[in-house]
Amino acid sequence: MKQIITLSIALVLSIFTATAQHEHHTPPPVKKEKKQEVKPAATPQKATPAVVPSKAKPSKHGQIKNKPAPPPAKKKPAPTAKPTVKPTPAPMDHSQHMGMDSAQMHQGHQMMADSVNSSKTDAHAGHEMMLQDTTKKHQHHPGMMMKEGAKMQDTTQHAGMDHGAGGMSHAFSRNLPMNRNGSGTSWHPDATPMYGYMKHTGPWMLMFHGQLWLRYNKQDIFNKGSRGDSQLDAPNWFMGMAQRNVGTRGLLRFSVMMSLDELTMGDRGYPLLFQSGETYGGGKKLVDRQHPHDLFSEISVGYTHMVNEDVDVYGLFGYPGEPVVGPPVFMHRISAFNNPESPLGHHWQDATHITFGVATVGFRYKQFKLEGSNFTGREPDENRYDFDKARFDSYAARLSYNPTENWALQVSRGWLKSPEPLEPDEDVVRTTASALYSRALPSGGDRFFTSALVWGYNGGGHHQEHSAIAEANLQLDKTAVYGRYEFVQKTPGELDLTEQFDHHDVFNVHALTVGTSQRVANFANTYLTLGVQATVFATGEKLKPLYGKTPVSGEIYLRLNPGLMMGGGSKKANSGMQHQH
Repeated sequence: MKQIITLSIALVLSIFTATAQHEHHTPPPVKKEKKQEVKPAATPQKATPAVVPSKAKPSKHGQIKNKPAPPPAKKKPAPTAKPTVKPTPAPMDHSQHMGMDSAQMHQGHQMMADSVNSSKTDAHAGHEMMLQDTTKKHQHHPGMMMKEGAKMQDTTQHAGMDHGAGGMSHAFSRNLPMNRNGSGTSWHPDATPMYGYMKHTGPWMLMFHGQLWLRYNKQDIFNKGSRGDSQLDAPNWFMGMAQRNVGTRGLLRFSVMMSLDELTMGDRGYPLLFQSGETYGGGKKLVDRQHPHDLFSEISVGYTHMVNEDVDVYGLFGYPGEPVVGPPVFMHRISAFNNPESPLGHHWQDATHITFGVATVGFRYKQFKLEGSNFTGREPDENRYDFDKARFDSYAARLSYNPTENWALQVSRGWLKSPEPLEPDEDVVRTTASALYSRALPSGGDRFFTSALVWGYNGGGHHQEHSAIAEANLQLDKTAVYGRYEFVQKTPGELDLTEQFDHHDVFNVHALTVGTSQRVANFANTYLTLGVQATVFATGEKLKPLYGKTPVSGEIYLRLNPGLMMGGGSKKANSGMQHQH
């Protein structure tokens, strides 16, 4: 009787142990296998050889299962040598364990009872070791980040993962997602989508971004003032980037950005009410127009050294390049993706994105980044095809922080030496702060919401002017709705009105833009989009005789740009990634 009780207890323990091991190795729907436990044919081919050293009687096992003891179980004791299999227990192999039905487990109860403790320990230890090794591999995999939330991990599955020797990480960190790339060394939120083409060739990862607009632009549609103008033009910019891992800790990056603005718009740029900055035609001020960009906006090289997963140090040299002043420049902000116009506060916020001579060093700790630049303070000259003199006479510092995958925050200050060629004795202290927000919409793909709040202030000398911008873009696959509100303070000098007003006067200018766009074609991961937008301006009484009470501008455009390369923040969004190997 004691033997029967002992045998029964051993049987129950072995069943529970086998079930626990089976559940440990098998994903959650286990119930299907329980149904098969009731009536599978008892084929003791694999289990009975291991029962040979058993002290229990196989016939009693049959009685417990309400089945006659299978005769073959008694006839196969010959392989007494088979206990040699025991040191490498087959049930611990994952595939064999998955293929073993419940009857075989029950018939091998004695073997399980004899080795339950060792098998259980070995199996779990082995399985946990595999999990730990796998996790360890992923945690130390260059270019991957495992310390954010689930959404961040989804992003980095595409954005931070190496492909062979080449990488898909951030341009200045092997442990941050590519989606965080902004202009220069600035940061976007990690949930920011990316548009472009990507190709891997050997150890190199190559990317191309850009936009080409064909646009009719009419400023002051109703001719309320005397400052309006109209133009058919084609604003454009193109950017190529190459990066590769160097050894186990290094990251090398090259970047070139170009624009054919002067060829497609002329040396006066395009009409834009209340815009100011730079010169044309031998020293004439550009007023109510946005200047064209230089042929080369960036030629830079950067190198990053990974101290560990949380710490990077890096350097960048550009001629031209972008120092650490302000957020990502407007043409690279996805919140301004569908708006072809430069912000009126461009020269208060991010105009230093073209600087002929810049050297930057930076330090990242987790989600914080501190960086500084030595650069040329003078704005580009009128010749858009040459390389201006590098002066390295100005300085800037920036602190960036990305608290979650949806936010990117920064504050910066630049000490600019003689930025305006017409006012060579005037220095400017430029201070900026910004908050960028990005979120992928639930259904993924090319569906997201992005926004930006940017403040910029020019101080020093007679400059004491503020600017602010709030912009947002709602992208719903082929359709987008977007808007921008701006506030900027302009002086008589900025608007070339020094003969009519006192130079201490400051004019408050407000502008509200709303627009919509519709994708009309998609070929070879390239989008053709039709859009329309309108802007309403408002200013003080002093400027109404020149600009009218509330001048209105409008434009209609076709835009050609690379399609969605990488969504932001979710697997579904990232499924839009297009790249070639």
